[in-house]
Amino acid sequence: MIWIIFIGFALASWLVSHQLKSRFANYSKIPTANGMSGKEVVEKMLRDNNIYGVKIESVEGELTDHYNPADKTINLSEEVYYGTNVAAAAVAAHETGHALQHAQAYAWLGLRSSLVPAVSFSSRYMQWILLGGILLINTFPALLLFGIFLFAMTTLFSFITLPVEINASNRALVWLQTSGITTTQTHEKAEDALKWAGYTYVIAALGSLATLLYYISIYMGRRN
Repeated sequence: MIWIIFIGFALASWLVSHQLKSRFANYSKIPTANGMSGKEVVEKMLRDNNIYGVKIESVEGELTDHYNPADKTINLSEEVYYGTNVAAAAVAAHETGHALQHAQAYAWLGLRSSLVPAVSFSSRYMQWILLGGILLINTFPALLLFGIFLFAMTTLFSFITLPVEINASNRALVWLQTSGITTTQTHEKAEDALKWAGYTYVIAALGSLATLLYYISIYMGRRN
């Protein structure tokens, strides 16, 4: 039964990833009304919200866009940084939404940032600890329990990420519409692109929860 669930999540993840890439490819062909690039969209959105001191950089890779609150940097993939289309504008505005959250002390972003050190530690060692815990479950069950605790930290992080991403997208969409970056014809395209991007976080969170419950079942089953 558990393998059916894992296969289901794997297929769902593939489907969402495929749909996301397909939509971004399509919406990348639709130019913005004013011809602004992703970098220019970020600059304007920051100015409109009176936020300064945020750096904008271009990074390699596809869909590698992210905001780093540690150094207040909005990192845009090259296709978004230079792109003058609806997809680029949507992604750029979304990442700027995180900068707005940071500047306005959005509680969920602050909570997520506070968990980064613990999650970084957990991600580095938990797989080895979980493996060792399963192998030694009858002689040293506490090791598996510790691994479960570390995995639970990453699962919690995944769920805390959801409201952060949803809020950033909502901020982006409102601004894109009110600023005239998107029109009546193109706004729904930007909304659709960010919706599918959001689904990736939902699938990741649910998949992490399913895996956590699997490890817990192993730990509880040792008594049988």
